[in-house]
Amino acid sequence: MLMPITLWHLTPLSLFSTASPKPPATPYPTYPIPSTSSLSLHAVQESRQRFGLESSSAICFKAAKISVLLIDDGIELDKKLDIKWHESFVPTVGRILRVEHVAEKILEKGSNRTTWTLGSFMEIFTEELKSVADKVLAFKSIVAYRSGLAINTEVTEKEAEEGLSDVLSAGNPIRISNKSFIDYIFVHALKVAQSYDLPMQIHTGFGDKDLDLRLVNPLHLRNLLEDKRFLKSRLVLLHASYPFSKEASYLASVYPQVYLDFGLAIPKLSFHGMISSVKELLELAPMNKVMFSTDGIAFAETFYLGAKKAREVVFSVLRDACVDGDLSIPEAIATAKDIFAENAKQFYKLDVSSKNSDVKPPLSSSFQEEELNSSLKDVTFVRIIWIDASGQHRCRVVPQQRFYSSVGKHGVGLTCACMGMSSTSDGPAVDTNLTASGEIRIVPDLSTKCRLPWLSSWIFSDMAYMIRSEMTLFHSFKCLAMGFCHLSSYCLLKTILNLPIFIECLVNRAELQYLHLQITICGMGAKQQEMVLADMFIEPGKIWEYCPREALRRVSKILKDEFDLVVNAGFENEFFLLKSVLRDGKEERAPFDRTSYCSTAAFDAASPILEEVFASLQSLNIIVEQLHAEAGKGQFEIALKYTDCSRAADGLIFTREVIRAVARKHGLLATFVPKYALDDIGSGSHVHISLSRNGENIFMASDGSSRYGMSKIGEAFMAGVLNHLPSILPFTAPLPNSYDRIQPNTWSGAYLCWGKENKEAPLRAASPPGVAHGFVSNFEIKTFDGCANPYLGLASIITAGIDGLRRNLSLPEPVDGDPDILKENLQRLPVSLAESVEALEKDTLFRDMIGEKLLVAIIGVRKAEVKYYSENKEAYKDLIYKY
Repeated sequence: MLMPITLWHLTPLSLFSTASPKPPATPYPTYPIPSTSSLSLHAVQESRQRFGLESSSAICFKAAKISVLLIDDGIELDKKLDIKWHESFVPTVGRILRVEHVAEKILEKGSNRTTWTLGSFMEIFTEELKSVADKVLAFKSIVAYRSGLAINTEVTEKEAEEGLSDVLSAGNPIRISNKSFIDYIFVHALKVAQSYDLPMQIHTGFGDKDLDLRLVNPLHLRNLLEDKRFLKSRLVLLHASYPFSKEASYLASVYPQVYLDFGLAIPKLSFHGMISSVKELLELAPMNKVMFSTDGIAFAETFYLGAKKAREVVFSVLRDACVDGDLSIPEAIATAKDIFAENAKQFYKLDVSSKNSDVKPPLSSSFQEEELNSSLKDVTFVRIIWIDASGQHRCRVVPQQRFYSSVGKHGVGLTCACMGMSSTSDGPAVDTNLTASGEIRIVPDLSTKCRLPWLSSWIFSDMAYMIRSEMTLFHSFKCLAMGFCHLSSYCLLKTILNLPIFIECLVNRAELQYLHLQITICGMGAKQQEMVLADMFIEPGKIWEYCPREALRRVSKILKDEFDLVVNAGFENEFFLLKSVLRDGKEERAPFDRTSYCSTAAFDAASPILEEVFASLQSLNIIVEQLHAEAGKGQFEIALKYTDCSRAADGLIFTREVIRAVARKHGLLATFVPKYALDDIGSGSHVHISLSRNGENIFMASDGSSRYGMSKIGEAFMAGVLNHLPSILPFTAPLPNSYDRIQPNTWSGAYLCWGKENKEAPLRAASPPGVAHGFVSNFEIKTFDGCANPYLGLASIITAGIDGLRRNLSLPEPVDGDPDILKENLQRLPVSLAESVEALEKDTLFRDMIGEKLLVAIIGVRKAEVKYYSENKEAYKDLIYKY
């Protein structure tokens, strides 16, 4: 699933009053909220009184998705709560030390000011900085609005001594503003910070009423930045250096030690001013040197407002950059992640492994109940999906309230017969040893739970035909976000936009719920459903031995434990799009089009469907690598990026669901049946297999000494698969119809052989673009189709590969030509399901590895398929409605 982009809070003063706020002359004591904000003091008071300080603060922090609070302890308020109190709301709370504040407190403690010397002061000052250096995350200086940024790095002790005298003679309270003295302590503090590898925050924008704007232009920092002593320092210029944002951008582009933070500029400026300031920062500054902080103060609502406005502004800026061609959409997504998370993480050297969800803030029970109802009110049902032994997708559906109160944890009951059903009957096959007696529980794997993207965007079916370019999608989103959509339908935006990560960064569903926006599309609220994959348990905590997902996990663990290897898999999904036609008064299914392989016309015709499929898959974090029209009439292929085998199987299930559902929305039927029309080409679900260790592909040879371009490990694994391929077929080609596809001269692999880039071989060693000439990065298995249970199919492949590794098997010579021409010297793969089942029954390897009970059930189901379809020759035509 998608990782949410957390908002890193860098330099706020998060010190809340313990009393309910009273209406002051301005809403907030230091930073007034601009008229462009929609936050009213009356609403704040009402919320605070309703929920209390803790709960209302928790609401704001959760809505803003703040993960880190770095608290500047240099601002004094009449009443404030300590740093420890804030740990209830975010995973990480840190402290920022303001150096001038430290210096002033030291001087105020002196009983007799006439006894202070520069030496005595600096000794205590240095000791104070060093004593807390390992307890803070950064130092901060307000030198800009005390004496300006033209810092004299060569200020002498004499000048500093005179400056100290000037500060002491000014009376109470101590306020350090003498330039020589403040420059002296700044340079010294920067030395300490650098020695402890701490960054220094420099206040460069806005400030107190006595700030001299002429002196705070960050270009005055050149003398400091050129000083060789400070080349390894890390300086962040706060508040966008407003109104000198362009100058700050220039410095960040020239000096490696300069970083930028545009907190306070958002939301203090007008909306146009916010956009202008951020655009100026990004004109020259590297994207990995710009970050955001809410700069909230005194009230939690200011944190929320800063986060909300920042998302709107950053979206606007990055959208325009994409429209203008300065950024691609992937670059904009990466930039959003950097600005809101990664840059601050690197700059402050934060190691934050936990997320907001790990923190349990002190919420009132009334709020918790209200929050749950609010977050789920647009969800009606949750589909609990499992894949049976025949490869059919099945589900139980429960109302969301029951799912979240009970089923999500305990599952739902299901007959044991569920794993004995074939494509021909919803009762158990006779030879499976499974009957109507007994019950298991299907328990949701909550890590796979997601919204149904095709329901999220159903209202946009007509719009999808008109929307083509990514830029149009950007502008469409802007219209939606401004009030034409039901914003609580979170995945709706993600689906129609084709920009899931970007939207997750910039449009926070929680914040929309907090504002109680009830906006509808065309007057209708889009109701949602969720889906989740399930494991099978015989009793709580005890997995059922027939569970396909567990079978894959089990053999994957053996491979990991014995050889420290992980299998990665990438599936190709071939399918037909069929339309309904009337012939002689009867409804029949005909191909969507009749174009040829890789036809541009076919892609144009299917673009509305394929674009929605693509967007839906992106919203599920399933990466599509390429799409094209296939050789069959109305046939298309969508290839998925490889990932570890369990995730690949999960992704394949969701991909099939998406393709079928989106086609159905457009009035078509999508089918993955291997051979829906016997006179046309068939559909496969070819899978590419590679091996990795510690994230590194080790299927490929490390040097040119390998005769096949693959490592010894890769060859042994692949040889095991080749050796057991006839026995693997009942798992990967599970229907009699599967063998109508596996024919010579159809690129489906009819003979027991392998080849390098030979599409007629069932196992094809692949060297995709980017792989050095002669090397092989993975191998493709062509005898895998869309009716196979992917967990069982991959489990059988890994089982065979383990046998190859254990016995250190070698591959025979590759077949480079047409295997059908060489058939006298090659073994034909099983020509029927019955023949492949016979091979499986003789192969003891799978009984030991897959599990005897599960294997008996699989063989029983396969034999039922053989019997039924041999007796009903036309029955295969109904498979298009099941697969």
